[in-house]
Amino acid sequence: MMDSVAVNQSPLEPRFSSEKAISVHGLSKQYWLQQPLPPTLQHTLIAMLRGVGSSPFWALKDVTFSVNRGEAVGIIGANGAGKTSLLRLICGMGRPTEGQVQVTGRVVALLELGTGFHPMLSGRENLYVSAILSGMTRREAKEHFERIVDFAELHEFIDQPLRTYSSGMQMRLGFSVAIHVDPAVMIIDEVLAVGDSHFQRKCLERIEEFRRKGKTLLIVSHSMEMIRAFCSRALWLQKGTLFKDGPLDEVIPAFEQAMK
Repeated sequence: MMDSVAVNQSPLEPRFSSEKAISVHGLSKQYWLQQPLPPTLQHTLIAMLRGVGSSPFWALKDVTFSVNRGEAVGIIGANGAGKTSLLRLICGMGRPTEGQVQVTGRVVALLELGTGFHPMLSGRENLYVSAILSGMTRREAKEHFERIVDFAELHEFIDQPLRTYSSGMQMRLGFSVAIHVDPAVMIIDEVLAVGDSHFQRKCLERIEEFRRKGKTLLIVSHSMEMIRAFCSRALWLQKGTLFKDGPLDEVIPAFEQAMK
């Protein structure tokens, strides 16, 4: 949802190729996990004085890869492997503890559809706000308005407060706005798990159209069928590290065997 992201980069650090849509180098992300508090106030104060109370957790550690313009890449791994943390950093949602990320071109991220919506605003108002925040100009948002509403199938509800929408309706509006931004890079994280089968088919058809246009696609999914349908390469994350990077016919069978 931005034109370019460059994080923690200096003249001494690696130069990124203009042929790459996404470049990730030595990417690490550390969080601090809170430990259970001691049973008494005295023990709590002692623990605080000693710096006890939290412990480091590396969601990602030294991840390096690149995605060429027009390439479709799947990211796979067990729950907690670091997939969503990786996507959030690529999208500029937070800063890495170490390493650099560069994304070239307008990006749309289908991570948590509708999270920026305001429940008291109407669908129409949320549509315009979301479109502009995603990179459209006000004029572009007006030009695309009818197409966005048509795709979302929300004509009779578009002027109702968002708080009256079901989660599926909000997802349809969020997805429809995102795909009409006309990005160079589309990043998807399991968002198609929401919604009925009819709308899921529409979404998959639009993603396929996006791929045929030669744009860049990055997909996180637990569905190997979806990865096989759209991608030619897979990145397998394991406990925050890039365990395997290669063609689907090498990575997916190894992953499926490991998950048995």
